[in-house]
Amino acid sequence: MSVVAQDLASSPQAAQVLSKAVVRAASRMGVSRSRLAGVLGVSAATVTRLCRGSYVLDPQRKEWEFALLFVRVFRSLDSLVGNEETARRWLQGDNRGLQARPIDLLAHTEGLVRVVHYLDASRGLV
Repeated sequence: MSVVAQDLASSPQAAQVLSKAVVRAASRMGVSRSRLAGVLGVSAATVTRLCRGSYVLDPQRKEWEFALLFVRVFRSLDSLVGNEETARRWLQGDNRGLQARPIDLLAHTEGLVRVVHYLDASRGLV
């Protein structure tokens, strides 16, 4: 992480913004709380607190990096398909390029990164 990124990540405001962004992205993409817990590598109880606003993501933990990637998936899908329903169908559908359903890949670090790279490559074509 660059020095600038570290400074931003250490800001309490950044933690609040990313925490809210993750919850909103999950809601808009139809990702359940239990699946979000798997994506972030935290407990279901932590995600419940995150959704209530009584917990913010910690920039010093892996959950921060997973949250950044998850929000990146949302932003990429939003720019590519433009609406929530299509994004949800894309996440739930079989994908030949990824050789899996994207939603199933999100729960594992390698899969999350593969989905991000796939979407980045697709955005590059637009």
